[in-house]
Amino acid sequence: MGTRLLLVRHGETEWHAENRYAGTSEVGLTDRGRRQAEQLAAYLSTADEQITALYRSPQGRAAATAEPAARALGLEPVVVPELREVHFGIAEGRVLSELDSEVVAAFRADPVAGAFPGAEPADGAARRGAEALRGIAAKEDGGRVLVVAHNTLIRVTLCELLGIPVRRYRTVFPRLDNAAITEIGVEGDATSLRRFNLPTS
Repeated sequence: MGTRLLLVRHGETEWHAENRYAGTSEVGLTDRGRRQAEQLAAYLSTADEQITALYRSPQGRAAATAEPAARALGLEPVVVPELREVHFGIAEGRVLSELDSEVVAAFRADPVAGAFPGAEPADGAARRGAEALRGIAAKEDGGRVLVVAHNTLIRVTLCELLGIPVRRYRTVFPRLDNAAITEIGVEGDATSLRRFNLPTS
């Protein structure tokens, strides 16, 4: 049967409404983001999910999102540094309208070849994310595991695991909602997409 991983993007942050790139910056949850975290916990404790372990990114917004679920499920979160968000270079802390139009055009055309100057390469982030999730799946073999991480990291990692070119992550997976569940099955090198962007509120 392999391991089922329930991948969750953190709750809404203070930069969410402006669509500002948070990346590796530390940005707190909004009141709505904290409600989303509580709603996620309520969903997981009442639905037949049978979560056996909880892993999260080291960033504060992931910690704040995971905490209510950890409390509700009686689990101790395991922090995995490789689950951190992608660093966006010169776009960190900015919206696209604040950047040079040619830089934005290159990014939109191909977010790998046209990555923002100074950014972590998306394909490199995809490999670290995939390695982290495969490691979790192997350790928790046969379990159902909650993984709280980040929008871009999850999307590029899904591409890597499912054999989709990473440069297509923005079109194949255009959006992950805050605190929604995307479920994959992992068995060795094989990955299946079981659910995508399931709302929990």
